[in-house]
Amino acid sequence: MNQDLALSVLGEIMAWDMERSRKEFAWLQLMSRFQYDGYGDFVAGARFIESLAGWLQQFKQEERAAAYEFVKTRLIYFNPAEIHHLIESSYPEFVRPRIVRDVAELLGKPHYLVWSDPRALDRYRQLLRRSLFFGLSDGARIDVFRRSTTGIISNEQILLATEIAHGKWQQLLEKLRDALGENDARFKFLYLIDDFVGTGTTLQGKLKRLWRDLSKADAGQRSILSTHFEKDWTVVIHLYITTHDMASGGLQEKIAALKKETGQDGWFPEIELSYQLVLPNWIKIAEDNAGDFWPLIQKYYNNGVETEHTRKGGGKDVRLGFGQCALPLIFEHNTPNNSIPLLWAEVETKDGQPRMRPLFRRRQRHTDLA
Repeated sequence: MNQDLALSVLGEIMAWDMERSRKEFAWLQLMSRFQYDGYGDFVAGARFIESLAGWLQQFKQEERAAAYEFVKTRLIYFNPAEIHHLIESSYPEFVRPRIVRDVAELLGKPHYLVWSDPRALDRYRQLLRRSLFFGLSDGARIDVFRRSTTGIISNEQILLATEIAHGKWQQLLEKLRDALGENDARFKFLYLIDDFVGTGTTLQGKLKRLWRDLSKADAGQRSILSTHFEKDWTVVIHLYITTHDMASGGLQEKIAALKKETGQDGWFPEIELSYQLVLPNWIKIAEDNAGDFWPLIQKYYNNGVETEHTRKGGGKDVRLGFGQCALPLIFEHNTPNNSIPLLWAEVETKDGQPRMRPLFRRRQRHTDLA
């Protein structure tokens, strides 16, 4: 649809007068161009303004102002440039300092004096080469991470996913030993990278599968755990974005529960966590901060959005999103199911329940629980 026409239609939907239309159109054109039009899951031929016009029509005339104001003032959207910035800064701000810390321990020096020792650079390069980097999901954008570390981290150290064949594991080990010139070299760090964790549920499942794969010994073969890693190796879970609840102890509790479940000998020797951006709790949508939009969240809910997977988040429903996270959060490549469904759900009328139209259509994955 032509944008001028879309704006005209939107003005009619909102019943704006000429002065209000000029003011809002200026804001909409700016935000569409620099932010929202880059969303990856709009339907073909439509962008933000068209999507907004369709989304607003599910509400009654007198309710649309509250819905529009919510979008204008509470929505949090991460565009491609912002996500790329987080990815590109992950190595210098998090990976390098972590490895420097181990170099400092090896040299017996404070970390701020590491580079004064002529042995430091060689030790650092060795430890960095003994590191592997895995993407935990498409959102990790591991291709961007690879490009941002060209000439620093070898391509053989960066992998798209944790589930790889035994032959690939052997190839990784051979290349490590060739690079270091050591026949018995093993890996020291395993970085698991992802874009976002809202409740830790999916991460728990991925960690369990990774442990299973690494510790499994097939007929005639030893486990990857026993052949590829040093005894005191470390898993580092690195997240570009997470919530305050997860960063302040929630994720540690999830991991501790897994360790208790499997036992000390059946779990990773060491797991560390690092976060680049922690979303504060005040962004969560609640009755006392959502204004007139709060009744719409309650009214325009259709339980057809619920699945066997969303029910794992607890609560009687998911009108506040998976795990009751109540986030107004949109990523340029997809919308997390921790965000309130009124922003992303697409459900037809069912048993007298209202149809839900998405503002930012979400690409559903049956195991996608953040």
